[in-house]
Amino acid sequence: MSDTLHPLRVSNDALDDGAELRARMADDGYVFIRRLFDPDAVLDLRREMLQVMQAGGWLAAGTDPMDGIADVSRQCTEGDPEYPQVYHEVYKLQAFHEAGHWPQILDVMGKIIDAPVLPHPQKIARLWFPKFTRHTTPVHQDFVHFQGSFDTYTCWAPVGDCPVELGGLAVAPGTHNVGAVVDHRFSLGAGQLQADAQDVPWLTTDYEPGDALLFHSLTLHKALPNLTEDRLRVSLDNRYQAADAPIAEHMLAPHLTQDAPGAITWDDVYADWTDDRLQYYWTERGGPVVPRDTSYSDRGFADALARAKRGDADARLHLERALRRDPDSDRGRQAAAALQADEAPSR
Repeated sequence: MSDTLHPLRVSNDALDDGAELRARMADDGYVFIRRLFDPDAVLDLRREMLQVMQAGGWLAAGTDPMDGIADVSRQCTEGDPEYPQVYHEVYKLQAFHEAGHWPQILDVMGKIIDAPVLPHPQKIARLWFPKFTRHTTPVHQDFVHFQGSFDTYTCWAPVGDCPVELGGLAVAPGTHNVGAVVDHRFSLGAGQLQADAQDVPWLTTDYEPGDALLFHSLTLHKALPNLTEDRLRVSLDNRYQAADAPIAEHMLAPHLTQDAPGAITWDDVYADWTDDRLQYYWTERGGPVVPRDTSYSDRGFADALARAKRGDADARLHLERALRRDPDSDRGRQAAAALQADEAPSR
């Protein structure tokens, strides 16, 4: 690791001690566990996910899907209209959703939350192409995206080996103790929102199959760039909260359904499942459902509009994507107006 990256603290020694796990989460804002999950189960999931990506044309022809060798000409990411065409096929896998309910993570989250646990129905896969560092997920707090309760926790897990150069996750310990959402501005990368982080230590590791990084919704974190020549980075983002705590309504829908015409429904996701044990499981919970607060994304989009007018190339790309994705939406029309104004000849 470079001088700016430091190793994560491993908490396997506290797995059987709920009070200690809660203390470490309270102090550091994260808990890292080596091989929490069965590595064989993780690799089985990897094969399923990558076979779907291979069928969708994202992998180099003739390669073993387990190697995750990308067809770099197919680079795309969240926000690109073509990304859901393959992503949502991965999303339909029953095994992908089951991973968010593996007993090991429910046990640990139960100890940290110290109450009955609700896994969010909106599971997320992160599928990141190489040579695409412009789109690396920026520093942010998860709460701006997922909302509901501050005491919501993410479990990030690599689906396969994930050395530093492949672009795993890094956290800034103790940053959750601010107890509030910090200012975010526009950025490329997942979520399109970036927080400023000055003079904070960054912790990461060479992740292995089965590893799990758990962190609080206010903990600053970021992805590292995928610096490999040709390997896709595949990982899981699953979220957990107390069953009776508020949950934002958009977290009850499949991922990437906002601002996406023709997006999939839960019935689409479940169409080929072999059983219904996890279908609509959250409807029996008793906690409140709260409206989505769009102010975070609205400010980010307004910032992108302002930056595009100043000639910012990343902001222009963001607006071009919004226009391609849904030209008839309010944001699509705003993007079109901003791009046209920028291209108008000066007088």
